[in-house]
Amino acid sequence: MSKRVYILGGYQTDFARNWSKEGKHLNALFLEVMDGAFAATDIEPKEVQTAHVGNFAAELYNMQGHLGAMVINYHKDLRGIATARHEAACASSAIATLAARTEIEAGHYDLALVIGVEYMKSVDSKTGGDFLGTAAWYEKEAKGVQFPFPKLFGKLGDVYQELYGLKYEYLAEISAINYDNAKRNPLAQTRDWYMNKQHACSSGEFNMAVGGMIRITDCSQVTDGAVALFLASEKYAAEYAKRHDISLEKIPYIMGWGHATAPLLFDDKAEEARELKKKGEYILPATRKAILDAYRRAGLKGAEDIHAVETHDCFTTSEYAAIEHFGLTAPGEAWKAIEQGDIKIGGKLPFNPSGGLIGAGHPVGATGARQILDAWRQVTGKAGDYQVAGAKRVATLNIGGSATTNVVHIIGVDG
Repeated sequence: MSKRVYILGGYQTDFARNWSKEGKHLNALFLEVMDGAFAATDIEPKEVQTAHVGNFAAELYNMQGHLGAMVINYHKDLRGIATARHEAACASSAIATLAARTEIEAGHYDLALVIGVEYMKSVDSKTGGDFLGTAAWYEKEAKGVQFPFPKLFGKLGDVYQELYGLKYEYLAEISAINYDNAKRNPLAQTRDWYMNKQHACSSGEFNMAVGGMIRITDCSQVTDGAVALFLASEKYAAEYAKRHDISLEKIPYIMGWGHATAPLLFDDKAEEARELKKKGEYILPATRKAILDAYRRAGLKGAEDIHAVETHDCFTTSEYAAIEHFGLTAPGEAWKAIEQGDIKIGGKLPFNPSGGLIGAGHPVGATGARQILDAWRQVTGKAGDYQVAGAKRVATLNIGGSATTNVVHIIGVDG
């Protein structure tokens, strides 16, 4: 039986900020997010034993690599700790969390710092779109293609339309819900933006098609941001609980996790999806495997045992797929959950109460950590206006590439 790994809290920068316009270096994101995390948790730098950084492409956006070492800049008491940087496209900080969890489970360390960070507004949108294309098979899927990822996830919509007859109105509803949820989130990038389902259903100059079924309102945001989390062993968490006069049962922990990787090329996924459809199975098998593994490790039966989901809605098509792959509906029937209001706050299983990537923002390397921090907020009752009533178990799905790297965490609390 695996040892419990606890989450003590963390900090998130305001995803509406443009750090380039502020004239700040990538290091400034590290300093601010660490300053906030240490203050929020009442942990001191000298207590940290290991640090893991999730980041996709700082070498491209910021001409800066070796980000694990950048953690040390914060305080002299961090000098000498173990650090590493992890890259798995948009799933980078979920992978960093897996690495930190594994070190703690193995008994190597008692307190780990996880940081997810991406500074994307350092370049224009065309250049940034090309950089993002390296999360696909660049030579085959992105080179010379304007905004390749909307087109790849547009293809996911095309596959759903081919196999199940997907109607665009359901994608528009996903977008509208996530924008609406983001208005409740004081750190969301779009909290002051105007958007509704009527706008999402419109087309033309203000909502252009960018890839297959995908329109501008179906897309996540280009975002600067960082998130920090503290993961702890049961020994450290018990001492921390005693120090802060709280019950250990009230500290969230990682109940379960899953990690599965699909072929890099989307066309290979599409071919596999068509074969699985013939068998009546879910069409993204790696995504489904990661979710089922997380349920199994958490000792849960399925979607009926969780209270909310923070999923990877880089585009509305990815959330549409996630709704059914979590088991809320049968394959091809995510539209039923949308039509019935099941994914709204107050519904059967709320998806992205934070606003998700479309509403809250998507600093690529920070998204996985942000999802986990929002799950922590939910199960501790600290999500404010986007709190899901009675949430005790929350799942996250962080994906890299075109549903290539799939990482699921289930965060729960006993007390």
